[in-house]
Amino acid sequence: MVARLPVVEPVEPVSSRERSDRVEMTGVVVFVRHALPGERVVVEITEGREGDRFLRGDAVEVLEASPHRVSAPCPYAGPGACGGCDFQHVEPAHQRDLKAAVVREQLSRLAGLEVDVEVERVEPVLGWRSRMQYVDLPGGARGLRKHRSHEVVVVDRCLIDSHPAVELVETPVHERVHDKTFAVDPGGFWQPHVSAPEVLVDALLEALRPQPGESVVDLYSGVGLFAAFLADVVGPDAEVEAVEGDPRAAAHAADNLGRETVAADVQEWLESGVAPDHSDLVVLDPPRTGAKRRVVEGIVRLSPRAVCYVACDPAALARDVAIFAEHGYALAGLRAFDLFPMTHHVECVALLERT
Repeated sequence: MVARLPVVEPVEPVSSRERSDRVEMTGVVVFVRHALPGERVVVEITEGREGDRFLRGDAVEVLEASPHRVSAPCPYAGPGACGGCDFQHVEPAHQRDLKAAVVREQLSRLAGLEVDVEVERVEPVLGWRSRMQYVDLPGGARGLRKHRSHEVVVVDRCLIDSHPAVELVETPVHERVHDKTFAVDPGGFWQPHVSAPEVLVDALLEALRPQPGESVVDLYSGVGLFAAFLADVVGPDAEVEAVEGDPRAAAHAADNLGRETVAADVQEWLESGVAPDHSDLVVLDPPRTGAKRRVVEGIVRLSPRAVCYVACDPAALARDVAIFAEHGYALAGLRAFDLFPMTHHVECVALLERT
């Protein structure tokens, strides 16, 4: 369905999952991509029908532009084109302002907290993505999919790809972070931004302030990135437990850490009776859906002095922060990083401490 709407004026984005500008028209919410707050645009509806609770659309014509609008550096960005970068039309500083507004709104709405948030710039803002998944096309061409579609846009070069000429290999790759090297499956999880591992490790260590001898549980540990640096600080005699649901990542973690790790679903492990009775520190780096109640309550049973929560979805983070608060753990610190430039995504590092 494609239908033209009259001129509309977008308002501030309100949802972490629908960070496109939202327009309310006669009781119907329209999520509009490629617009900015305060602009007057013509919108084409790309998804939804009469009677739906909300519609989706694209700003196909800008009548009054925001002062924060810029020409997209990528020729494949924009309405009807590649669905990857939805903020290329926004100057980078304002991208961070919009993301900060989303984090603030989610914490206010879902956790009842008023928090001053600044999204920190992380270089580079182009050529930042360490891994890309292209669609192979006939004749050796490749492409990327349109937003919420199986249609493919042929792409000569993606400007956020950090190594556009390198082909994906089958054997493990090795990633260097500070003075350590980590083996990672080519298709396994690794922080997408080339600077993210060092940025997040530094933020986590600063937040937790680990001490020699303290015990650590690293949940959703991946290949052991955070556990490796925490183990250095707490020392060889301290207990460091890394728990990861993907067996291949858990195997890499064991090799990377030089110690046994747990290959298990995090929730099941916390509820199985084999988890320790106590851990001084907990690291929590769940998937985009967040930890959710049963995992949070499993962490609370460990009675840590501090929890460091690494989150890529502010709504999931805010929901889980509210659950932690029910059990006496308050948000003691929050940093946000622009680890997904040119997109609406943002990464947060939250510190929770017992009150």
